[in-house]
Amino acid sequence: MNIRIGVDPGLTGALAVLDSQEVLAVYDMPVMSLGKSRNQVNAAEMGKLLKTWQDRKPTVYLEQVSAMPGQGVSSMFSFGCSYGMVQGIIGALELPMVLVRPAAWKKRAGLLGKPKDAARTLAQQLFPGQPLGRKKDIGRADALLIARFSV
Repeated sequence: MNIRIGVDPGLTGALAVLDSQEVLAVYDMPVMSLGKSRNQVNAAEMGKLLKTWQDRKPTVYLEQVSAMPGQGVSSMFSFGCSYGMVQGIIGALELPMVLVRPAAWKKRAGLLGKPKDAARTLAQQLFPGQPLGRKKDIGRADALLIARFSV
């Protein structure tokens, strides 16, 4: 079995677990409140999610994110903390990790230059029956596509 876990590391991101092309699970990124409308990745919960798959020896495909022009300093710091936390959890569990640039998986999926919601539409076509009906499910769609197109 070739278990792949795709991870969209943002606070609105997700994790998707695939075996070949079959979806085994999709999880929203676990987050916890820091008060005053501030959140961060819930490291303990993410660790628990990944541990459930550890015995199946998955490879984790993590979207390799970077700073984007025009983002505020505090939001970029928060995003960087989340990204580092996700990398640390994967490393602590000793899971093989492959960093995947957004342009790489989007190119393989035929999504370069297309609107962000095109990923959700493609994921709905490739994985019918998955919970992707809401606009906010883009993180789930990205995680599914990262896992699918990162082989």
